[in-house]
Amino acid sequence: MDAAPAGTVAGQGITEEELRLAARNHALPLEALRHPITPAGLHYLLIHYDIPDVDPATFRLEVGGAVERPLSLSLTELRARGRVAEPITFECAGNGRALLEPRPVSQPWLTEAVGTAEWAGAALRPLLDEAGPSAGAIEVLFTGLDRGVEGGVPQWYERSLPIADAELGLLAYEMNGAPLPPQHGFPLRLVVPGWYGMQNVKWLTRITVLEEPFTGFQNAVGYRLYGADAVPGEPVTRMQPRSLMVPPGVPDFMTRERHLEPAPVTLTGRAWSGHAQIERVEVSTDGGETFAAADLDAPLGPHAWRGWRFDWDAPPGEQVLRSRATDAAGNTQPLEPPWNLKGYANNAVERIQVVAGS
Repeated sequence: MDAAPAGTVAGQGITEEELRLAARNHALPLEALRHPITPAGLHYLLIHYDIPDVDPATFRLEVGGAVERPLSLSLTELRARGRVAEPITFECAGNGRALLEPRPVSQPWLTEAVGTAEWAGAALRPLLDEAGPSAGAIEVLFTGLDRGVEGGVPQWYERSLPIADAELGLLAYEMNGAPLPPQHGFPLRLVVPGWYGMQNVKWLTRITVLEEPFTGFQNAVGYRLYGADAVPGEPVTRMQPRSLMVPPGVPDFMTRERHLEPAPVTLTGRAWSGHAQIERVEVSTDGGETFAAADLDAPLGPHAWRGWRFDWDAPPGEQVLRSRATDAAGNTQPLEPPWNLKGYANNAVERIQVVAGS
């Protein structure tokens, strides 16, 4: 488990360590939800260790392990394999952590750790087919070039996937039509549709086919749902459904409370799920007492968020706005957050405080 915090900021309960994390990582400004494709500089960002310095001229992607034909590919060779592009949404597994009570100590995300980019690169399935996994292959391990210490364990950042899920992955070398920015994994990263962001290994340098389950830190310890007893539970995998609203009106600088005129307004937002396409979004303008259906935009893609809109005649006074998503598999956001020790997968319905009129 993570070490206990060394010190806190007086009166806030936020540790110095958390502030250092928050200073190097960043969330999506909620007003940027207006963009169907998130500009690269506004997409949420989490960097586990340091951004490695990678020379693209000498870079190689190694494919090995339980395969018949190990491969070693340059970026030029990867680009020659054919380009696949798709808008894909992913969200940090710790999104919503800072809203839990008691609050887990880690990167203090509220609700904005999300983004949708058009990721482009080489499809992973043909590469695996060419390498020829053994008959006993069950997982694929992805290793990045970023190295650090976590839970007292020195490690390269690496995570594995069941082979069926890995075959759906994309070896991305472009983000929104341009080479990956350094902070987003230049020159190569993994993108896995539907999974939380921790699975999208950046600075990808090695793919290893396994005949036994991977027992490294990020799979066995780091990204699991712990109860209060600190016993590792189920692994964190696919994104739970969530809807977020473009905050209406204008904000108070410190509190971010929204101010607008008492008049008709169209509320908009985006919703997503890693299990299935979004089927319904409902909006509440009375703090969650009642919900009404919003109108959905056409899908942006099978693995991307979906826009929605809702017409509201804002009355004078204070209101709490909420939006709730349901996917085609029947998964719906809860009104109250599901607590766990590390603060993962908190997809509780949002709350936006607004004041209409003076």
